[in-house]
Formats: sequence, structure tokens, C-alpha cells
Amino acid sequence: MERMQSRGLPSSTYQRRHVVIIGGGFGGLACALELGNADLEVTVIDRRNHNLFQPLLYQVATAALSPADIAEPIRKTLARFKNIQMIMGEVTDVEPSGKSVQLADGATVSYDQLVIATGSQYNYFGNDHWQAVAPGLKTIHEAREIRHRLLLGFERAERATRPSEKQALLTSIVIGGGPTGVEMAGAISELGRFMISRDFRNLQPDHLRVLLVEAGPRILAAFPDHLSAYASGYLERIGVEVRTGSRVVDINSEGAMIDGEFIPAASIVWGAGVKASEAHRWLGLEGVAGGRIPVNDCLRVQGFTDIYSLGDTAAMRGLDGNLLPGLAQVAKQQGTYLGRLLRKGTVTKKFEFRNRGNTAVIGRNAAVFDFGSWTLKGRFAWILWAFIHVYLLINLEKRLLVSIQWIWRYITRQRGARIIDESTYRAPSGDQAATPSNASETIGPGLDSCRRKEPG
Repeated sequence: MERMQSRGLPSSTYQRRHVVIIGGGFGGLACALELGNADLEVTVIDRRNHNLFQPLLYQVATAALSPADIAEPIRKTLARFKNIQMIMGEVTDVEPSGKSVQLADGATVSYDQLVIATGSQYNYFGNDHWQAVAPGLKTIHEAREIRHRLLLGFERAERATRPSEKQALLTSIVIGGGPTGVEMAGAISELGRFMISRDFRNLQPDHLRVLLVEAGPRILAAFPDHLSAYASGYLERIGVEVRTGSRVVDINSEGAMIDGEFIPAASIVWGAGVKASEAHRWLGLEGVAGGRIPVNDCLRVQGFTDIYSLGDTAAMRGLDGNLLPGLAQVAKQQGTYLGRLLRKGTVTKKFEFRNRGNTAVIGRNAAVFDFGSWTLKGRFAWILWAFIHVYLLINLEKRLLVSIQWIWRYITRQRGARIIDESTYRAPSGDQAATPSNASETIGPGLDSCRRKEPG
């Protein structure tokens, strides 16, 4: 049976059952690993060539880790399995009646069983134009962009002569008080204060300003009240301004309008909410709960017998009747479960999520853990957070690399990935300070405007 027809893709004839997995994230990769060397053919399709450990992406954005520390080519991960092939391509549609997947380059891939694990993206609540000046943390590109804006802001602030310009260059706004926002705000504050104290001669730690903005009444709303209060208190002690009950009205290349107050800022990070990918549209379904695909308790898409969905893409309810959260542990458990049953050829056993705790790191020696029946905070929670995140990395090499860097960073407080790509920065000419080739895109909001609006 011909399984693949395309421009530029090899054609193959498979005699065995063919499982196609769209998405090489936590869930899709876990499913593929369970199908390795099984008596069937597997094709993994992803628009990126790498698997990314997103929970540590904020450390790339704050110069604690390099992208290669938390990412690995999908082909490398799956290379030992001869029955699995990987296609780097973007899926644009699914044809259930013909059992085929359409790629953006015109290629089609046929399947016997299809797994949709396309993850989620940040939700800008109808203001998608904000993304250009307030990137989220879903990709390596976004993490690098945030890192460039932060580091370039410090470099330009070192040479700034006007106080208002210096203040704007050293102001960062993090929007969203969930785990991502809390982790980013704490990391930016710790990075900035250490760099200013040690490496910059014309800056003072008090010049740094980090705002964490949350529309709800408290940060870490999914955690118990006392953990939320602990996180707020710790962030304020390390210099983060926590603004709850505050709404962002507008964001532009100058800064952000928050409850009627415009705040110039060099870096704005978005972490205020996510929505599922557009995969439900491929199947002609109405997405639920932010665009998720409705599935039954076996992860089978409602209305289809040979299509499954998992992770952030799937809308599945737990034993308490609530939708399972979009967490890495949910996706990995679902991927492992589905892979094992697809390997056997039957998917009948119900999936049951086992909650292994919800966590967020706040800063050095500070984290929170919610295990449901009991909670943990402080240094021990931080150590446990570190052990778990190292364990969840893709392989032993990454675990060793990250562990060594964390130990070194803990001892020295040094950030080893503070490299600015020279292609984003124009060399100085004469007496003039160097300026980025595209300030609004490379460094972020407010940089050139501060220089223009004040008279010399």
C-alpha cells in the first residue's frame, strides 16, 4: 500500500500498519518511543527538527542555559528505531475520508491511525499584533529574542546619559502570573542584579525594574493561597514589583499601558495564557476550552475511529470531572499510554492521569510544590524541582550538562550564555554609541523613542 506521495519526499510501500504522529513534543515523542521497533511503521511529522524541553526555556531567555542544553534533534532521539521515520514539515490539513495528512509543501502522507499532538500556543486574546513586541516562551527563537533584548538593554543602559532613558532600558515587564511568568520575573531580577553589581560600572542595582502583571487577584492561581502568598513575598524581596488585579490595555514598541499608566520598557514577555493549536479545524470540529479537540477516555477523537489526540491539543476530563491541565506530565503520560495500546493494536483501556505534583521555581533556593494532599516550599522544594527537571530531560548527556552548569552557576552565580549575536547589533561609528539595526525588533520596546523624545 502506498503510504507517501509528495514533491521532494521519498515514496515508500508499507505492508504493515502505519501510525502517523503529528507533533514531536512531550506527548508525541513519548508515543513514538513506545512504538519503537514494534511490528508497524511510524512516521513523526513536526515543523521543527528538534524536541524542546519547554519548562527550562526561561533559563535560555535569561542566559542560564544554551538552547542545545534543552533541545535535541528528533531524528537523533528516534534513530535507534528502524521502524520510525521523521519528516520535518508543517501540516496544513487532514483528510479523514482518504486517511491522509496534507503538508504545506504539497506532500501527502497516508495513515492507518493518526495521533495529533500539536501542543499549544500563547493566547493574546484577540491582540495578535502584540506578539511582535511581547514574545512568549514556546520556541528557541522566542527565548533568544528575549535574551537579546535583555542583554542589549543592559549594554545600552551602561552608555545612556539621561535617567529616563536608562530607566526604560532597564525595565522589564512580564505579563501573566502563572508559573512561566513567575519564573521569568524572578530570573530576570536575579540576572540583572548580579550583572549590574559585578560587570557594569555605570549602573546600580536600584536602576533595575521588573514588573510582574497579573489580571487576577493573585499570582500562581492554580496553587493554594499560602504558596501564592509565599511566591509574591519572595519576588518582592528580590526586587520584583508584583501587580495583581491589573490589566494590560495596550502594548507597542514603546512599552505597555497598564491600567491607564504607560510604562516604557526595553523588554516585555508574554505569559498570560495559552490556547490549543488549530488542529481541530483540520477535522471540521469545534474546539472546546481554548480550541482543544474533544476526545473520549481512550484519547480517541469523538466521531472518528482511527484518530487520536493528546497533550495540550486534547480536551479530556479527569476523575474529578475537570479538564486535564496543559502540563508536560499529562502529555507524557498520555503519550506513553497511547503508544503502548497502539503497539498492541487495540485502544480500549481508559486513561487515568496520575498527578505527580505541580511546581514553579521562584528564584535561588525558592520554589513551590503542590502535591494535592500536601505542599512544599522554599529550599527543599527548589532542590526537588531541580532533581525532577533534570530527570525529565531527554537523555543522560543533557542531564549531565545541565546538572554541571547548575552546580557551577549556584557556586559562582555566573550566567554562561550571555552572548549577544553580533548580527543584531550595528558596530559603533566614530563617537556614536552602537545601536541595533532594528531596535523595535531586536532590543524591544521603548529604546529609540526614549532617545528621540527628550531634547539633548
